[in-house]
Amino acid sequence: MTQGFVDFCRRMMRGFRYQGGSKVSVYLDNAATSHTKPEPVYRAVENYLQEVGVSAGRGSYRQAQQAEDIIWSARTNLAQLLGAEKPDRIIFTSCATDAVNLALFGLLGRWDHAIVGGMEHNSVWRTMHELRRRRGVRFSVIPHAEDGSMRIEQIPRLIRRNTRLIVSTHASNVAGTVMPVARLGQLAAEYNLLLVVDAAQTAGCLPIDVQKMGIDLLAFTGHKGLMGPQGTGGLYIREGIDVHPLLYGGTGTQSAWPHQPRALPHRFEAGTLNGPGIAGLGAALEFILQRGVKSIREHEGQLLDYTLRNLPDSQKLSLYGPGTVDRQVAIVSFNIEATTPEEVSYLLDEMFGVMTRAGLHCSPCAHRVLGTSDWGAVRASFGFFNTTEDVDALIEGIETILDEI
Repeated sequence: MTQGFVDFCRRMMRGFRYQGGSKVSVYLDNAATSHTKPEPVYRAVENYLQEVGVSAGRGSYRQAQQAEDIIWSARTNLAQLLGAEKPDRIIFTSCATDAVNLALFGLLGRWDHAIVGGMEHNSVWRTMHELRRRRGVRFSVIPHAEDGSMRIEQIPRLIRRNTRLIVSTHASNVAGTVMPVARLGQLAAEYNLLLVVDAAQTAGCLPIDVQKMGIDLLAFTGHKGLMGPQGTGGLYIREGIDVHPLLYGGTGTQSAWPHQPRALPHRFEAGTLNGPGIAGLGAALEFILQRGVKSIREHEGQLLDYTLRNLPDSQKLSLYGPGTVDRQVAIVSFNIEATTPEEVSYLLDEMFGVMTRAGLHCSPCAHRVLGTSDWGAVRASFGFFNTTEDVDALIEGIETILDEI
């Protein structure tokens, strides 16, 4: 830390007193991992470890079948939530990054061309660069406006004879900007391309119907909007699409054959699945299905709207993203003049108990679009269990920092 920032902190601390002698603890980093989880999630993980505790698909005894039933139930609920044709189109992975790699490495061959969104997370961006290094894959980047919105009308001019697919995030993890995925699906179908969508920021937060939206492959994570444990995620693959496996090994089926099984989901689930994690994810999915994604979206949208309406109107405060609930998930990224994002995030936590994320958020592409690639930004992201009181704590912290600059 610079001496100037140290002096700034000292000035802040001299004039600040915690209410009741202690600071609150407010978690506003749900875009990284949702916290807390629904109570049944904790019980489901514990129950699996204590009462089931075995590998699914690896035995004919009662507990092995019980493990299989738990995993199939979670797969079924995911198919219902995402509008998939059948549960076996849902492939379990360790995270969304794992699913993105499976999709892109499984589809793009030597010298293929892809069209890539300009607000992508490194899960897509680094994977595309590795495909270019290994297989000579080329890709073109879709232009975006300064608020992160996609210039979808520019896509046709990017299409080449060897273009295989379009890949885009559903919503930016930095600005919260929601991309026009249904329109991308129409465009992909018109030009006979595949559409791969990274739904890490939207599964469980925005309504998704892969069939109606024209999504061919959809990657998701379990530990964000789906409110499940870390180490869970998956990939939806539409029927009729040939994807090469990323991993090879034991599946518990056709063990005498030297190649991966053809049938889904086993073709893409080599090795032992994360039974405890998927059990927790299954419990989270039941929680979401009972309440409905629309009601979750409404609650998080209200928090976003409340934040945008109550943030101080100051030239020292810069906000990023569309700034409207209908075009943005519950993410607010900002910077404060004369301070770095890390300094602001540190102060919010140390003095106000508000946990935010600072930096580039594993998404340098998005920060280039937003004009924040040199410093990054502070990101506050809301979840289902946040309240307006949490937002008030954030706003109080921002106002105090602005007053002291």
